[in-house]
Amino acid sequence: MADISKPLFPGACDAHVHIVGSADRFPQLAHAPYIARTATVQSLRAIAEPVGLSRFVVVQPSFYGTDHSCLLNALDQLGDSGRGVVVVEAASTRSRTLDSYAKRGICGLRLNFYSSPVTDAHRKLERSLLEIRDIVPAVGWHVEVIARAQTLAAAAAAIGQSEVPIVIDHYGLPENEAPSDPTGRALLALAAAPHVWIKLSAPYRVGSDQLATLPPAEWLEAFVQTAPDRCIWGSDWPHTPPRNDPPDKNKMLPYRNIAYHRLIDDFVDAVGSAELAHRILIENPIRLYGFPRPPAERSE
Repeated sequence: MADISKPLFPGACDAHVHIVGSADRFPQLAHAPYIARTATVQSLRAIAEPVGLSRFVVVQPSFYGTDHSCLLNALDQLGDSGRGVVVVEAASTRSRTLDSYAKRGICGLRLNFYSSPVTDAHRKLERSLLEIRDIVPAVGWHVEVIARAQTLAAAAAAIGQSEVPIVIDHYGLPENEAPSDPTGRALLALAAAPHVWIKLSAPYRVGSDQLATLPPAEWLEAFVQTAPDRCIWGSDWPHTPPRNDPPDKNKMLPYRNIAYHRLIDDFVDAVGSAELAHRILIENPIRLYGFPRPPAERSE
């Protein structure tokens, strides 16, 4: 195991985390499938900063719906080391609302077709992309999509025609598909588009091992070969419970028992190249999220 007291890549970015506040201050949706445990900015920093991760993209979780109070509070704590991705109702959201969010560090809209069952998901995804295109600011924003690989492949035309950058979560959530399968080839064709980015995050959501920390080897290789300048890494901290756990609206389920340092160590080892890891962890997030360059790099 690596020496976790030694930073791997100072200034690196974890591009996919969730922050959960106390239930009395930040109430969760009454119809959420479970109650999420508290996961604070302080707790995140305590495990991430010792291994060099100091920039974070906070993604709105499904159990907060469109209430961004907790996310905004987290961004206030993170300052310029934080960025946010929100969930909005397109029909009732105006561009000026997103402009005000941008001043707080938010730069993305999330479309979630994974947390809850959706009929004709690819058609719904296509419609959602059309609905939000008029409200997404033209500069500095992206649309983040979490959906299974088959849904993404079926909606490939709409994703390919998007005028704003598209970020695909969690390796595109392939289930039994391989990169060489028809669905896999469609997913890689999307990744080859110059406006599509891939989050190499949450390996435990890709295969059968619910506690996996090793990246899916075939998919990692395929994506970094296809789009090395548009891959970013995320931990998916605090690692929400597996979806096969029985839902219980009144129960506080434990998070997956995954060591943060092992997740990042396994990823860097699997990438195999310090230059490529630097690109994925530092360079690419700077370009996508608008983070400032680390002081040491600015002075060179």
